[in-house]
Amino acid sequence: MSVEFFVDTNVFIYQLEGLDARKQSIADAVVDDAIGNGCISFQVVQECLNTIVRKAEIPLTSAEAQRYLESVLSPLWFVMPSAGFYRRGIDIQSRYQYGFYDSLIIAAALEAGCKRLLSEDMQHGQRIGRLTIENPFR
Repeated sequence: MSVEFFVDTNVFIYQLEGLDARKQSIADAVVDDAIGNGCISFQVVQECLNTIVRKAEIPLTSAEAQRYLESVLSPLWFVMPSAGFYRRGIDIQSRYQYGFYDSLIIAAALEAGCKRLLSEDMQHGQRIGRLTIENPFR
């Protein structure tokens, strides 16, 4: 499996919360482009659902969260955990000094064969193997 880019959780949160119109517009475009060109991992699904149901300024109802899961997150969900996946995440954490969960996001993007990782939370422009981290809100 190989797709163009990996989408981090923060993109989905900006799309759903609508607290920043500029970031929401960018997030809408990224998510639209992701169908067929992008992917996410199980971790992004978990973080996104937890945030939109429990932590968001205006949380989604259970039914709304389930609809978002089925219509947006599930079609993009390609990467599942394995022992090798976690080993790669630990190696990335050790080498690049990212936190453990960010290292797992990077490992997932590499496992999916992505060229770009779209995230506001990591170092814009950094290359890790064939992967380049990009902040789409920059």
